[in-house]
Amino acid sequence: MLGEPEYNMNELFAQLGLDSSDEAIDEFIEKNQLAKEEELIDAHIWNDNQRMFLQEEWQKDAVWVETIDELNVRLHPDA
Repeated sequence: MLGEPEYNMNELFAQLGLDSSDEAIDEFIEKNQLAKEEELIDAHIWNDNQRMFLQEEWQKDAVWVETIDELNVRLHPDA
């Protein structure tokens, strides 16, 4: 029987088609730090489909919002 899906960072990265291991996520975040003024969805690190997913989920205030917000914070450590 399937349980409730988890909306955590690993699942978000899988949804985005990225390596979703803890190590890969940490490496991605470390290598792709964003400038304070750079918006998450405008970042060069996303392809069009990834950007659209992030933007749609954020605008809908969907189940992914908290995890996307966490990713945004982790990519903007100086903000």
